[in-house]
Formats: sequence, structure tokens, C-alpha cells
Amino acid sequence: MNVGDRRALGKSGLEVTVLGFGGVPLGNLYRVCTDAEANATARAVYDAGIRLIDTAPLYGFGMSEHRIGAAMREMPRDSWVLSTKIGRVLHAAKDPHKLDGGNFVKVAPYQPRFDYSYDGVMRSFEDSLHRLATHRIDILLIHDVDVWTHGSDEAYRARFKEVMDSGYKALAELRDASVVQAIGVGVNEVQVCLDFARAGDFDCFLLAGRYTLLEQGALDELLPWCTQSNVSLIIGGPYNSGILATGASPGATYNYKPAPPEVMDKVRRIEAVCARHRVPLVSAALQFPLGHQQVATMIPGARSPKEVQQNVETFAAPIPADLWAELKHEGLVRDDAPTP
Repeated sequence: MNVGDRRALGKSGLEVTVLGFGGVPLGNLYRVCTDAEANATARAVYDAGIRLIDTAPLYGFGMSEHRIGAAMREMPRDSWVLSTKIGRVLHAAKDPHKLDGGNFVKVAPYQPRFDYSYDGVMRSFEDSLHRLATHRIDILLIHDVDVWTHGSDEAYRARFKEVMDSGYKALAELRDASVVQAIGVGVNEVQVCLDFARAGDFDCFLLAGRYTLLEQGALDELLPWCTQSNVSLIIGGPYNSGILATGASPGATYNYKPAPPEVMDKVRRIEAVCARHRVPLVSAALQFPLGHQQVATMIPGARSPKEVQQNVETFAAPIPADLWAELKHEGLVRDDAPTP
């Protein structure tokens, strides 16, 4: 499998490269990424043959979109696929010095507010066009309508109702007008994808951290439904926020928190199998989800050209079939999981 190989994105008519790029780090996730570094990173992504770039208004409160727009505006627009999200509208901050960027540092001077209404979707879409310096968005995703973001099942249900009663109509209109080619949902929870699958007509789901070398719960219901309905998955968080990249080392993170003992133990066992086959854990993690036909692409992030090159090399590492067979034999990967 090569970086530039393409797969269809559901029934949208789009094709995406099997390795994409996640633009979260360009929003100053955890630490500052300079404008020059961001520009060089986005250019390195394109030069490597990666033709899907994903971002969101949340990432640096518009900073990731601004930087991607600045870096990519000279590239032929039809030569790459752009994905961004709705759900947060950015408003000028009254006091930028008091902004809480969460995991993002030195954010742009805007305050994000949740808004999944029809008007909120249209406002977010237009704002993203300006930040990204483009005339269209190829993939537009409903962002973070889930329990993890909103704190309770009740709050999630309220946001779900808001977007399906109102915002979804805007998404459908944008797709009908061909200024958006594919619509979907970007979340961290399998059940949420199933809820949306039953409620609307979507082309894809960006699922972060839930179909990985470490966990394959999406095989129970979601992936069979995707196969039947010709809906694709975009896989975010292929390293489960870190542990599948670092291994079970001190300080390893899982779901953005210190990894619990049972996760550390399982990763140690996976590492041992990888070591026997002389395959880096990170390569197995990056390639595994693409064994399923409904997984269209992976979108690891990077904050420098060097990290882009590392992603490319990680993706290209040869993996013998015996590795997958042993992982299944040891009960570390589900028997029904297709492998590359």
C-alpha cells in the first residue's frame, strides 16, 4: 500500500488518499507551532503525495484553518481534498488574554460557541471559506456531538436534536448545491455514529480512537452498517492519543489521559508480538485499520516536515501477514478484524 493510493469516500464521488493529514497540531496543540513551521508542514504534506487535509474551527480557534488556507492557496484546488467541521462558531473575544484554549496554546483571539442550528452551520461554513481562502469545502463534518464533549447523555441528546432538527438541513442544502461534496460526523464514540446513521443521509464518519490496533468495537454494528450502506470511515486518533505511538512507557496516554494498567498491559503484549516480527508498533497501528474496506483513510497529524516524513515512512514499513495472525492467535486483535 502506498501513501498516494486512493479509496472512494462512500457514495460521495470523492476519492481520498489512504494517508491523509490531521491539522490539529497546526492549531498549537499542547505547544506553539510557528506560522513558518505550519506552512512548511502543509507544503511537505502535499509534496509527499498526501491529498486529504482535515481541520476544524476548534483547532487553535481558527488558527489551523488560517494556516492551511495560507499554505495551500497556491496549490491547484482540484488536486487535493479539504475537510473541516461545523458546530462551533467563532466570535471576536472581548479580552483575548483571558481566553481558555484548553489543550491549545496561544490561540487566535476568538471565542468559540457551540451552535448546531441552521444559521450556525451556514455561518460556520462561510467563516471557514474565508479562513481557508477557498470557494468550497469538500467534506463538512458535524463536530463533537457526543457525551465526551458535552458531559452527559442528556446534554448530548439535546445537541443531537438541535443539529438533526435544524443544522442538518443546512448541510443537506450545501451538498445539494455542490459547494460541499460529502457530509458526515466527527466524534470519538461508536454509538454516536450509529445514532446519526439512523437519523440522516451521511457519506462518512470521522471516528477518532475507536477502531484501532488496541480496540475494535466498531466491528460489532458500525462497520457492518457502513458496508451495507456504502458509508466510509475516516480514522482519526490511530494511536489512541499516544500509547500506540510511544508504547507502554511511563507517562503513556490513552484517550488524552494517563493510560490505565489494563491498557498498558495489553499494549506491552502487542509490542512484544511486533518485536518478534521486527515491526515497529507505530507502523502496525497506522496500517491496521486500513485492512477494512470501509476505512477510506487515516489522518495522523504532524507539526513539522520531519514529522510528515516520519508518518510516510511509518506507513510504508513492510508488515508480514504472520504478525496479524499472531496478534489474533494471542487474542490481542479480534478474529473478525480484516487486516491489510
